[in-house]
Amino acid sequence: MFIDAVVVVSVVLALALAPRVPAAVRRTPPRPRTGRSVSPLAALAVVTGLVYVNQVLFTVYVLRVHGGDPSFVARYLPTGWFELASGSPVLRRLADGFPAPELLAPSVLRVQAFLELPFVLLAFAAVLRWFDAGLYRAIARSALLPLASVSYTVVFCLVEWDLRNPYTVDDLVVRAVSAVLTPLLVARLAARDTTVGRTPASVSGLLVFIGSLGALGVLVLVVYDTALLYNLGRLDERLPVALAAAGLLAGLRGVAHRLRDDRSPPGLAMSFVRQALSRWLALFFVPALAVRYGVMFGTPWPAVGAALVIGAAACLGAGRDALAGVEDAPDADRLRAGRRRTLGLLPAGRLTCAGLVGTGAAYVAVSLSPGPYYETGALSAGAAFVVTAVAACGVVDAVDRRRPGAGPPRQTRSSPSASWGDGRPGRS
Repeated sequence: MFIDAVVVVSVVLALALAPRVPAAVRRTPPRPRTGRSVSPLAALAVVTGLVYVNQVLFTVYVLRVHGGDPSFVARYLPTGWFELASGSPVLRRLADGFPAPELLAPSVLRVQAFLELPFVLLAFAAVLRWFDAGLYRAIARSALLPLASVSYTVVFCLVEWDLRNPYTVDDLVVRAVSAVLTPLLVARLAARDTTVGRTPASVSGLLVFIGSLGALGVLVLVVYDTALLYNLGRLDERLPVALAAAGLLAGLRGVAHRLRDDRSPPGLAMSFVRQALSRWLALFFVPALAVRYGVMFGTPWPAVGAALVIGAAACLGAGRDALAGVEDAPDADRLRAGRRRTLGLLPAGRLTCAGLVGTGAAYVAVSLSPGPYYETGALSAGAAFVVTAVAACGVVDAVDRRRPGAGPPRQTRSSPSASWGDGRPGRS
């Protein structure tokens, strides 16, 4: 019930505050700064490294202090935790030579309690920066960042209390400290960021972004499965998947960097998709974790309803902005202007068909998704839906361009869509 309440409150706050972000994107371009900026992805890699270092130290602690038996803590938690790599010769040699292993007691739950919030927030920040660096900075400067920190921390603490054990009180205090420090870290990283990258509103640009998001999602799931649930013994089995995802991510980000030079004007359908994704990212930032845990620890329907409300709000806002951008475009040719207004309706029937095709692809993806975690199915379904919908919208734009009198609409700076970014690369 309490997590359901967090879901509702987080969505209401997001709907109230996220629409203010576009003005911040337009109003505050990045300023040249001295010193070296650090991307949230690089910071995420550091945090992930610390998570695995803690796993090694935890294994040493269990081997030396508890004779390799983690039941002293495992009995308080659900099945699926504490599959240790205690049989590793390397870890056994490390444990044998480690001085004062009893000092490693904080590695039991408490270190992870501190690192889990920066792990989640930095992953979301990396996605925002890939999509639009200006959006990333604007969100980091807005009230959405501290609200997300509070929302995520409240959810983590509620889950901690549901799984309470002798370490719970310590974990709650540690999470509260992390909730204060983590948004300060993210805000500082964003304040020093000078990149002007933006995902273009093209089929190739959006597919590369979605592929990057999917690859990062796979890596996040691997970290959760092998480290945040204390299952270091599963790492050998998951390592090929993690390496493949990391290689794919590196390749896609290289492609994304080259695609920023694509200055071709986007079609209406692709502009709509990009604006919808931009709005969805801003709206989903605060309730993301509550929606995720609401499925498992709350009531699924409020979480599903929240996701649908956020998606509908993003689509409605994107449709309004795209229509406004078309209506503001000057054109002396009345017939051509009338044609643009017709296209400005975002061929609702065809876009609906694209959405239905994407829904069918998502259903197939869920049906074929392996693994014990529902997040695997959700990630597969989301990727399948967006990839299929983007491809279908690309077809819609290609068909519209071939029609007599059709042409790419021009958008003015005063249009609402310009405030969210028109999909063209350049200064955010």
